Amino acid sequence: MENGIQFGDFPEFMDFEYLRKNTALNLSNLANLANLAKVPSMPDSVKIDVRNLSNLTHLSWRAPGSRKVKGYYVMMREKTAAFWEKKIFTNQEEITLPYSKDNYFFAVQSVSETGNESLAVVPQPDNGRK
Repeated sequence: MENGIQFGDFPEFMDFEYLRKNTALNLSNLANLANLAKVPSMPDSVKIDVRNLSNLTHLSWRAPGSRKVKGYYVMMREKTAAFWEKKIFTNQEEITLPYSKDNYFFAVQSVSETGNESLAVVPQPDNGRK
């Protein structure tokens, strides 16, 4: 107390529910960062072949430069869907799917030996030109 003004932090002025929520949020953020540290690098040069008009879709990519991966998830969803609907595992660096590129969106993720998944990479069009 100085000149009739109270200074300092006191328990009676503390909002403990606010402190609890803030602490929980910070712990959640730390857990997410720890999980991100475990993920493999994203696949490199993900391409979708757009040269042929067919009901097949050919995707190709290169292995990430760092960390060994067990394989890849090819994810797909209809163009009207908000979430990825199907995941197909492969240990190859290319895949041909019996789904039309006109009706679906695709993406590729790397999968580590421990099952952690990288961020998804949406393929770029490959029309055969350099």
